[in-house]
Amino acid sequence: MITEAGNLIDTRRNTLGRGVPLMDNEPQTLPQLFRRSVTEYGLPDALNHKDGDEWRSISSAKMVERAENIALGLYSLGLRKGDRAAILAPNSPEWTLSDAGCQFAGVVDVPIYTTLSPDTVRYIIDDSAARVFFLKDADAYKRLLPALESCSSIDKFVLFDGGIDANNVVSLESLESDGADLRDTHHSLLQELADAIDPQDIATLIYTSGTTGEPKGVMLTHANLISNVIDASERFVFTGVDISLSVLPLSHVFERTGMYVYIMYGMRVFYAESIEKVPENLKEVRPTVFIGVPRIFEKVFERARLKATQSGRINELIFDWAIDIAKEFAALKESGQPIPMALTAKHGVADKIVYSKLRDFFGGNLRFCITGGAALPDEIYLIFTGAGISIMQGYGLTETSPVISSNNPTAVRVGTVGRPIRNVEVRIAEDGEIEVSGPGVMAGYYHKEDATREAFTDDGWFKTGDIGTVDGDGYLKITDRKKELFKTSGGKYIAPSPIEQMIRSSRFVNQAVLVGNERKFPAALIVPNFEMLESYANLKELDIKTPAEFCSHPRIIDLFQRQIESHTIGLAQYEKVKKFALLDHELTVENGELTPTLKTKRRVVDEKYSDIIDSLYL
Repeated sequence: MITEAGNLIDTRRNTLGRGVPLMDNEPQTLPQLFRRSVTEYGLPDALNHKDGDEWRSISSAKMVERAENIALGLYSLGLRKGDRAAILAPNSPEWTLSDAGCQFAGVVDVPIYTTLSPDTVRYIIDDSAARVFFLKDADAYKRLLPALESCSSIDKFVLFDGGIDANNVVSLESLESDGADLRDTHHSLLQELADAIDPQDIATLIYTSGTTGEPKGVMLTHANLISNVIDASERFVFTGVDISLSVLPLSHVFERTGMYVYIMYGMRVFYAESIEKVPENLKEVRPTVFIGVPRIFEKVFERARLKATQSGRINELIFDWAIDIAKEFAALKESGQPIPMALTAKHGVADKIVYSKLRDFFGGNLRFCITGGAALPDEIYLIFTGAGISIMQGYGLTETSPVISSNNPTAVRVGTVGRPIRNVEVRIAEDGEIEVSGPGVMAGYYHKEDATREAFTDDGWFKTGDIGTVDGDGYLKITDRKKELFKTSGGKYIAPSPIEQMIRSSRFVNQAVLVGNERKFPAALIVPNFEMLESYANLKELDIKTPAEFCSHPRIIDLFQRQIESHTIGLAQYEKVKKFALLDHELTVENGELTPTLKTKRRVVDEKYSDIIDSLYL
């Protein structure tokens, strides 16, 4: 529920800070959640992965058996309750099994993004003092070894795919085999390990992406994660026949909690082969539920629009007409207003020629999509909703396990991130910051007591760092990150994200970053959609070939000036973008400009492009 600051409402809580149980034998720890999936569903194909051209399955029972063997294998290596084990690998059944194995052993796992630099990986290993490091294969081991040679905590590397001849390396298969042998000789050990796990024990240590400094290890307990799995999914009515495709990295708490939801409710999970193979995998798997960050949906729409543009002027006009119909149709439906018969007829025609193709991209069998991690533009929401693809936008942070609020099939409002989930309270501080209380809030930052104290109010509420408002019906709307607000030299505060969304709504814009802190006016760094620009150049018979030529051509610069003006109507004078620079390359995770969840690292961008930014103010 949401309350204004100083006006709190008590809720009925059990000893874990949660409401009355929603189901029989409600799990209290992650091992109980995994075991429940066997007793309640017992799927023959719980986890599915691609092997060559064939999808192969792991049953619920085999999943738990292998996780238990991994737990015993870790025990045989000398790891005990509270020790740490790191995981760095792409999504795979082995990732989930290793995570589960750690939980069965009482070992705290430390997920690490595959995109992080070796130096950052070393920092996390050193800070967490991880004793075991799970990696995909020998290539990953060889790539990271030079940076990790000084890490004294690591006893063993465990490779998912095979092993190599090194004293400190074992294969996952070998670890499981050692665990199975220990199971045969110490029959009661598994039960002893399970009995030792308390809901308030730390289950995982997740390092923040470090947009404003060095990463901080977020300590999440079994109770944190279990409460979020149950309370965030309450209104979605997941069933044992649902199918999901795992796309986002499991090192991110959003996808990881989603994985626990899949397992909790007996859903069949398919692991995408890679980002490049997602379109192909969607058609093969035909998921009923899909979790993705907003950029995925933006990319799908951009690709569909580009295809229409490249198919000729008539097809482009038909596509644009259909999109306008979708937005109008969805806006009326969302507001509860009657939909005119003429609009219904147009919508039916557009459905056959445009919307059905969008649905087919996702496999044609979706019940809904769930998105979070960044703001979903209202336009994208209306387009997909109008096309028959329901998108439920939620909000949360790593520190809140992660879900704080969410739209759901029973309550949706465009432009908001929904109402708080069950057992979570939200209040708005005097300066507009969103503050949260609930069972999903972290235990604190590892080894950072000062940072932990700073993250909470005097009365124990977690400070999210986001600015937001609450409407009369309790729906939460995010305005911006508190630390990302900047002030012009004239003393005006500007929230960059909404303005960036406006600029990105242009078909010619791929990425946009607003700058202007302590400057006279806001300006923008813009990465063009070069494929769309190529179509424009061909239409206008412009002889432009390379990204650099596009970014310097007077006709293209004029085009972007007009696009910015037309897409930012309604801004206050001090918010208007006075100047911009076009970049001839994308901002990427690999280059350190984006976080693994595709948020802009503003400090990095400001430093890396300081010369270009300075030139805008000469």
